[in-house]
Amino acid sequence: MTKDKKESKVRQEWGSRLGVILAVAGSAVGLGNFLRFPVQAAQNGGGAFMIPYFIALLLVGIPLMWIEWTIGRYGGGFGHGTAPGIFHSMHQKNRFIKYFGVIGMFGPIAIFLYYCYIESWLLGYIFYSITPTYIQALKAGKIADFFGNYINVTSILSPAYIFFIITFVLNFVILYYGIRGGIERVSRIAMPVLLLLGIIMVLRVLTLGFTPDTQTPYKVVDGLGFLWNPDFNALKDMKVWLAAAGQVFFTLSVGMGVIITYASYLKKENDVVLSGLTSAATNEFVEVIIGGSIVIPAAFAFFGPEKMVEIAKGGAFSLGFITMPMILEKIPLTVVFSFLWFLLLFLAGITSSISMLQPAIAFFEDEFNTSRKKAVFIIGVVTFILMQPAIFFIGKGVVDELDFWGGTFALVLFATFEVIMFAWVFGIDKAWDEVHKGAQMEVPKIYKFILKYITPLFLIFILVGWFIQQGIPFIMMKGVDAANKPFIIGTRIGLLVLLLVLVIMVKMAWRKYKNKDIR
Repeated sequence: MTKDKKESKVRQEWGSRLGVILAVAGSAVGLGNFLRFPVQAAQNGGGAFMIPYFIALLLVGIPLMWIEWTIGRYGGGFGHGTAPGIFHSMHQKNRFIKYFGVIGMFGPIAIFLYYCYIESWLLGYIFYSITPTYIQALKAGKIADFFGNYINVTSILSPAYIFFIITFVLNFVILYYGIRGGIERVSRIAMPVLLLLGIIMVLRVLTLGFTPDTQTPYKVVDGLGFLWNPDFNALKDMKVWLAAAGQVFFTLSVGMGVIITYASYLKKENDVVLSGLTSAATNEFVEVIIGGSIVIPAAFAFFGPEKMVEIAKGGAFSLGFITMPMILEKIPLTVVFSFLWFLLLFLAGITSSISMLQPAIAFFEDEFNTSRKKAVFIIGVVTFILMQPAIFFIGKGVVDELDFWGGTFALVLFATFEVIMFAWVFGIDKAWDEVHKGAQMEVPKIYKFILKYITPLFLIFILVGWFIQQGIPFIMMKGVDAANKPFIIGTRIGLLVLLLVLVIMVKMAWRKYKNKDIR
């Protein structure tokens, strides 16, 4: 922030190029790769979904990935690891520009408030998958009841709450040990194991036989055909395009403010072009090749196309905790593959969740010169308190609210801000030069045009179209049970308070250094 400040405290750095690539890929590879992606594909025409998906990836996803790697590295050179400081460094003449960066801290915090609890279900299921209680429920066809009873937390002694505590503590232990000793070390172990488990699950699904022992005549290969054979008529539906673009946001973790924080720990000469592309490619391999080859083909073969779409409408949780266990129960070595399935999801979850709070921790470290130990403690206490409504009122719409405002609206809004900042405020010529500093490959020149015009227009189109189709009905609480409205309103008030607190903290940080060079 200031020369004095930067001299008093040396910012952390990644230990290796592979480490940062795996960490960014770990942030992107999450539950959405294995659960949300199959649901979106099944609900939106299978192969038809993949066409706008790849278009959005090329025109929005990859450009945003390069933007976030670049501005993160740029801001890190001035001692900033979060969007408020980075935005200010990019345009110091506007004293309000830093407040747009608050969304980049608000989003991941809001997501963490429910994501960590869902992640803890997986840790619990890793344990239960090898117990007689779970196996008996599975064989008796009562796995849905088992899941419902598990997530219904009635006290702090409930099994789900105990596993939540363990998961929460594990996240903060990793964060406590910092960028190199915590996040990078875990990512270097978890990501290869995750890839191995994913490949094992894919091979098991693809070797189920031409026709599994089910009541349907469908084959596993038919499920792959569903995903890759497009129905072009479905492309006329705007909902398919919006869903595909939204999935690209979720899967790459762009628009969250996490990647720019991770990239802020790079050195000025570190390549961002190839590294960003590698992390994106790793995520896409996990989502499309692995994630797309497990649940959809298996569900298609065991239940048929109509039933599979009906199952997808039940949501990602139903798919992961009810449908997939039902499928695994029908194959040999049920216990082994159930254990591997939940371990796979847990590793995907924790590599994502540890990234969500790094921006808030970096903000305390960089802008208030707080020690990492103190920053982790403060964020830990605050988030633990804020997470309780999502745990105890999970069926009251609290999680949906957190997901909407933190995981959807804030995501698209912040992405729109940062691409305009990068291409128009910072300037596309200067931005293009910054992208290529230390680059081992040159970005195709067509992307200079895409970054300046196509990506921002695409984002504005997505933001407006999505807001009209889904945002307004959600905000107006259409179809919401009257009994849940007080919980929803309370959650909205809490999120508004969180946003205001973050704005005030940014103001306090800059007031402290208002008479100094805060670049």
